[in-house]
Amino acid sequence: MSFDGLWPYVFIAVAGWLATDIWRWLGVLAGNRIDENSEVLTWVKSVATALVAAVIAKLVLYPTGALEASPLWLRLAAVAVGAAVFFATGKGQVLGILASIGFLAAGLALYGV
Repeated sequence: MSFDGLWPYVFIAVAGWLATDIWRWLGVLAGNRIDENSEVLTWVKSVATALVAAVIAKLVLYPTGALEASPLWLRLAAVAVGAAVFFATGKGQVLGILASIGFLAAGLALYGV
């Protein structure tokens, strides 16, 4: 393969890097000047948390793929187990996620999905 065949890939890589890296560096520069307790940053954290919660709710309430065949009570129970482990372990994110996935996987295996 000649360089002529690679040119589109090189262009995409460089253009993609430039398009995202500039904003990352500007974010770093601006982030150093923002007070962590400011109202703006509190609002940004709140919006980000709300978006994550909305995505999780959509996955639980309106699943696609293999989860679509699972019962709602199993998905809700998996979320509850994950939340319980999260808080019981002092906000251990990895343990909460693993517990939720493990509970859901076991439920799917028992349910026959």
